[in-house]
Order: sequence, then structure tokens, then C-alpha cells
Amino acid sequence: MKLGKVEFCHFLQILALFLCLSGMNQAELSRSRSKPYFQSGRTRTKRSWVWNQFFVLEEYMGTDPLYVGKLHSDVDKGDGSIKYILSGEGASSIFIIDENTGDIHATKRLDREEQAYYTLRAQALDRLTNKPVEPESEFVIKIQDINDNEPKFLDGPYTAGVPEMSPVGTSVVQVTATDADDPTYGNSARVVYSILQGQPYFSVEPKTGVIKTALPNMDREAKDQYLLVIQAKDMVGQNGGLSGTTSVTVTLTDVNDNPPRFPRRSYQYNVPESLPVASVVARIKAADADVGPNAEMEYKIVDGDGLGVFKISVDKDTQEGIITIQKELDFEAKTSYTLRIEAANMHVDPRFLSLGPFSDMTTVKIIVEDVDEPPVFTSRLYSMVVSEAAKVGTIIGTVAAHDPDASNSPVRYSIDRNTDLERYFNIDANSGVITTAKSLDRETNAVHNITVLAMESQNPAQIGRGYVAISILDINDNAPEFAMEYETTVCENAQPGQVIQKISAIDKDDPPNGHQFYFSLTAEAANNHNFTLQDNKDNTATVLTRRNGFRRQEQSVFYLPIFIVDSGSPSLSSTNTLTIRVCDCDADGIAQTCNAEAYILPAGLSTGALIAILACVLTLLVLVLLIVTMRRRKKEPLIFDEERDIRENIVRYDDEGGGEEDTEAFDMAALRNLNIIRDTKTRRDVTPEIQFLSRPTFKSIPDNVIFREFIWERLKEADVDPCAPPYDSLQTYAFEGNGSVAESLSSLDSISSNSDQNYDYLSDWGPRFKRLADMYGTGPDCLYS
Repeated sequence: MKLGKVEFCHFLQILALFLCLSGMNQAELSRSRSKPYFQSGRTRTKRSWVWNQFFVLEEYMGTDPLYVGKLHSDVDKGDGSIKYILSGEGASSIFIIDENTGDIHATKRLDREEQAYYTLRAQALDRLTNKPVEPESEFVIKIQDINDNEPKFLDGPYTAGVPEMSPVGTSVVQVTATDADDPTYGNSARVVYSILQGQPYFSVEPKTGVIKTALPNMDREAKDQYLLVIQAKDMVGQNGGLSGTTSVTVTLTDVNDNPPRFPRRSYQYNVPESLPVASVVARIKAADADVGPNAEMEYKIVDGDGLGVFKISVDKDTQEGIITIQKELDFEAKTSYTLRIEAANMHVDPRFLSLGPFSDMTTVKIIVEDVDEPPVFTSRLYSMVVSEAAKVGTIIGTVAAHDPDASNSPVRYSIDRNTDLERYFNIDANSGVITTAKSLDRETNAVHNITVLAMESQNPAQIGRGYVAISILDINDNAPEFAMEYETTVCENAQPGQVIQKISAIDKDDPPNGHQFYFSLTAEAANNHNFTLQDNKDNTATVLTRRNGFRRQEQSVFYLPIFIVDSGSPSLSSTNTLTIRVCDCDADGIAQTCNAEAYILPAGLSTGALIAILACVLTLLVLVLLIVTMRRRKKEPLIFDEERDIRENIVRYDDEGGGEEDTEAFDMAALRNLNIIRDTKTRRDVTPEIQFLSRPTFKSIPDNVIFREFIWERLKEADVDPCAPPYDSLQTYAFEGNGSVAESLSSLDSISSNSDQNYDYLSDWGPRFKRLADMYGTGPDCLYS
């Protein structure tokens, strides 16, 4: 009869269960035939039951409790007087015992992988007294394994690498599967390995799980990654065993098995001749199927006519050969270059030298293209000299430039005025002759660096630049002068022949043989009785005293004119005045004070005392000014008393004349005559200036209009009055109307003091004005005729 896989597994389980039950029947406890052992003093009863280990098959799937074994004591007579109890691991929860018969059953499904054995204790008790009739004894229930766990790859999935072109049998990686079944019982945990996917490239050792290469010369460039499936099966791979799988990703690592090769045997590039030095001309690359360090290359120019003009380097990122210019190109000199370039691997694997040389050659041809170039000067720097005495229009030198192109276009010259801001020089546009345009001064600028522009006539955009350094030659055009501003002093107690100052001179000129100065006193100072001058012949001179003693109160300052001549041709001279102050000196000849005013001051008064006196005087003056100011403010209060009515003032006059202008309260004329032109209000404490104006003409205006205008004018005056208080105040005015029909009789409005005005009209005004007519009239009986 043929059995399937499932039926065969069930058959094995039933067979194992049968063997287990037959073994457990032999493990039943039986009464020992030995008799008790007695000892004097105490009684020791030998154990009266014998037991063995119990075995229980795991994963029991039946509906009834699984019979484990039986406990029986020889004390038990079968009359029900003995009861059995069970304690320990799993007692009552997993294992139960029939207290009458001692049969043990398992009530739950057991898993050996969770717990392999249980330790329990059994005891026989007297049912009536509940006292033990046998000593407590310990026994073990061991779970018997069945093949219920498949192998597992705990570390999967795996990744590994192996060099390409490896020989057959090269170890790649080891995989390991674990089985939770009991390795000591049967073949449930005995695993064998096999490869399900990955042939014929790889194989696996059945017992160890080591994966190895199975084919030679596996090429990474053809295929660089493989996916393997490895199976682990227990029961030594027999039918009915359980299995598990894992994946292994194997990557072929690169080796240098591919030499570099140029895709083309020759290259050609066109380059303009104006390309600057260090510019990139071309990029070439040799193909290499390898990667990483195995694809690193170096390039070199091995032959050709451009060895000194071009160079090649490698780009570390792209492994390209970069060709650059080392020297300027010139189409007119050479139109093309040919280069032989080699590319070679930097790291060569000796195992693959048989594949051929790991280098390659190619040819690069570089064609130089003509471009319109700017004019070129015959020299990069022109050096010229000219005397600072040269006249305007003097020729200094000539520059020359030409067009390097085949057309040889004419060139025009000009000066870059940014380098000649003062326009000292000119250049002839056609010939390139440089001339002076202004007077030169070496002391202002000894060297002029100018830039000359050369422009093509046919293409003005092409401009060449030449550089000219013009040195100015010196002439003796600066007179000598004192080297510094001297502060010379002489002591009052100086002796004759005493040195008081050593002087030197400077000259802005720069003679070829150096300066030589000659010092002397001027003719008017040569015979003075105070000082003399000694020329030291080393471009210095010494001033000495000629008499004994000086007095500040007689003369505190002396002026000594000194004549200095240089050695130029022609020589120049100048007169420089040395100021000599007479000072009071101490015993060591050190000046203490040089002020002549010190003699005028009273004896015993120091500088501090004088300052104190001046401060006191100033303080007194300030106090006096404050007192005067306060008194004036009291005389002119800003606010009038409310009880005082300025209209009721009585003013007495001791002489005739004056009129209303004498009052201190206010100008009465302003209230009586609205048509008088008033200037800005003057101060009351200043005598008003008399102005002679022509007599005004009055017009008759209605009283209400006149009154409104009067109030409005007074309001405007109060607003601009500098003496008005800084707050609102009540202003009181007296208004008497338009005034007399006789108008003004005052002579103050006359044009001049000696007026020839005719007052005969006063006789027509009636008897009341007879007295005035007699005084101002021009009749024969006038008092002032």
C-alpha cells in the first residue's frame, strides 16, 4: 500500500505514541519486596515504591486527556483508604491525578519547544487521617519531540560580494539555518542545504551552507549581480521533512581586467589664436569598462610638434584628459600642431596582463584659427628722458607698433589720458613721436608713466597698449633754504664766542654730485655787534655771539639774515632770517623765560595772583550790570496797576514846547491822529529821533469806521510789541476823534529845520490864531523876520 506524505507523518506519530505508552506501562510504581529496615533508637522505613521517568508526546491533538502514567503504592490494598495527590510544575493546571487510582493525565497540548520537561512531586495519604503513608517523592515528565518546526535562517536575507573572474570553488558566503526541534532525538533538527535558484553560477555545501562559485570567468561588465535562493530541510533532507528558504544577493566586485581604449584613432580641434594661456583646448577620454581605482588613468604627450606649447592633465572626477595651452598661439607663425597622446591605467593587475597592454594611443591635431589681433608695439616698455627745462613741443622719443595680421592695417597713436591727467605730453597720431605739451617740474613729478594706445585704422575696436616711462632730468631751479624752522635763544648772561645755534640747509634739486652749500651773513648784517656766522664747510653753519650779555628789556628779539648759496650751475641763493630770542637762563644755560613783559609786572605778583585779580574785577563788573538791569526793569513795569488810569496823568512842563511827546505814559498823538505813519515801537528810555515829514492830509471818515480802524491798529501793535507781557492783558485807549480842522501846527513835520514854509494862512483862521499868525507869519511886523 502506498502512503502519501501526510499519511506517512500520521503513521509515524501513531507509532511513536504506541511506543511511549508501552514504555509508560513499565514505569508504573510497584510495591518493593524488601522488608523495612530497623535501626536502634529510631525506625527508618525504606522507600516502598519505585518509579521511572514518564514520557509524553508533544502536540497531542486528541479530545480526551492524554494518559501519562500511573502511581501506585504497595500500601494501597484497593479498599479506597489511600488517596494520591500531585504537586509541582503544572500540577492541577496541566497534569491531573486520579486520587483513587493514581492515574496521571495531561489536560493541555504540550510543546517541547516551550518547555522540555516538568518536575512534579507525588504523595500517598491516608484518606481518613489525611496523613502520608509514604514519603513524598519527586519525578519528571519529559516531553517527547516530534518534527513540528521548520528550519529558519535567522540572519537572512544575505548580501555578499566576490571578485569577478574568480576561479571555480571560490567561497562567497556561509548561510546558517536553525531548527527548534530536539537535536538529540531523531532527525528532526538535522538540516541539509540546497540551492533552488542561482545555478549554474553558484553552488552550496549541503552540510555547511557555504556558497561557492560554480562557473569560471564570470564578468562583472556582463552581469554584476545575482540573486540566489537557498533551502534548508530537516530530517536530513528526507521526504516528510520541513524546509525553509532565504535569499542571497551576490555582487561581483570589479577587477582591472579591461584595458583603456580610445574610441577614435585621431581627433581634430580648431582653436583661435587669441585664446589666452592656460585655457582648455580639448577634452579626450579613453573608455574603460572598469570602475573605481581600476579605471583611473594617466595621460601624457609622447610625441608631436606641440610638446612645449600644450600640456595634458587628468580630471580626477571624470578621468578625462584635459589639453591646455602653455604658450600663446600665433597663426602667422604656425597654423597647426600634432600631438601623440597615450592613456594608461594607473593600477594594473598582473593576472590579466595576457589580455593585452593596459594603455592606448591616439592622435590629436590642433588647427590654429586666424583672428583680427590688436596692434603690437616693438617694445613692451619704452624708457625716455627729458630735461625739466625743456620747452613746450620738445621731442622726447618715438614709439612704434604694427598690425600682426596679414592685412597689416595702418596704425594711429594716442595717449591714454587717464595716465596723463595734466596733459603734459602729446603724441603724433601717425608717427608716434612724443613731445612735451606743458612745462615740466622734476620736483613735482620725477617720473611720468603713460600708456600709449595704438589703434587699427580699418578696425578701431582693435587697440594695442604700449607703456612709456619718461624720466625728468633735474636742473638747478630751486634755491636752498633752512632745513627746518629754528627756535633759537640766547641767554642774557651769554659770553662772546658762545655757540647758540647750528643750522643746515636743504635744496629740492638733486645735483649729480650732491649738494654743497655756502653760508654767510648778508651785507647789512655782516658788521652787527651781536652775532656772527661761521661756515663749517660741511653744509652746516654755526651762529655765535659777539658781545657780552643781553637784556630783554632793551631788546627781546633779534633777526639775523643768513645768505645761503648752492653749488649748482648756475648757482642759486636765498636769504633766510633766523629769529633769536633773549631768555633768562639758569646756571646750566637752560632758558627759563623769554618774555620781556615780565619786567613790567610789579614785584611779588605771580601769575596766579594776576588771574585772581582779574577774576575779581570781572565779578564786580557783572554785579554792577545786574544791578543796573534790575533797576531799569523796576522803572518800566510790564503790567499797569488796575487802579491807575493813564488818561488822567497830569504832566507839568517848566518850559514851552514839547507837547504830548513829554508824557511817559503813552504817545497821545497816536490816539488823536490815526493817519500818522508809525515805525516799530521804540523804547521809552531812548530819546526819539525827530523826523521831518510833510504835513499829512486828513480825510473825514465816519466815526464808527475810524473807531474800528483805530482799535485794529492798536491790536496789531500790541501783538508785535516787544515790551508787551507774554499773556493776555487789558489794553485801554483814549480816542478823541479826527482832531482839529486846523490840522497839525507843529514844525516837527517840516522838511528841514530852517523851513521856508509859508504860515500866512494862519491869519485866515480867526482871532484865536492871531498870536500864532504873529509868531509864524512873514509880515513886516513878524518877530522872526
